[in-house]
Amino acid sequence: MARQRVSRARPKTTRNAKAGLTATDYKRLAEFRYLLRRFLVFSESAALEAGLSAQQHQALLAIKGFADHEHIGVGELAERLGIRHHSAVGLIDRLVANGLVCRQPNDVDRRQVLIALTPKAESLLAGLSITHQDELKRLAPLLRVLLAHFEQEP
Repeated sequence: MARQRVSRARPKTTRNAKAGLTATDYKRLAEFRYLLRRFLVFSESAALEAGLSAQQHQALLAIKGFADHEHIGVGELAERLGIRHHSAVGLIDRLVANGLVCRQPNDVDRRQVLIALTPKAESLLAGLSITHQDELKRLAPLLRVLLAHFEQEP
């Protein structure tokens, strides 16, 4: 799967703003945002119950889910989390201190440090991921209905 760079730029409108949105459009957008927020609140609570902050959980998932590799570079992790490089370094320091990740030298580029999950992190992440998949399965029918409406829009 190819990596996609997530832009932090302000999104541009794709339709003429003067065309306007209907009350139904606003309702669907609000419902979509509500479902996303509901999932994020669920995710944060599940992470806290597992002894992780939401950001730590996101970092572990980003490392595990990074392409087909067992590790990730600091810059790549920062990009995945939408944070600055120095913030990622601080996050990694805390994860190392908690025994969740380890730093490894990059054999190809000695200037780069690679981050890998420890067995402790693998175990925590496996449990959290099962819980998250179950929640997504529960929300999927609602999301499918909303997304189908957005696909029908001109």
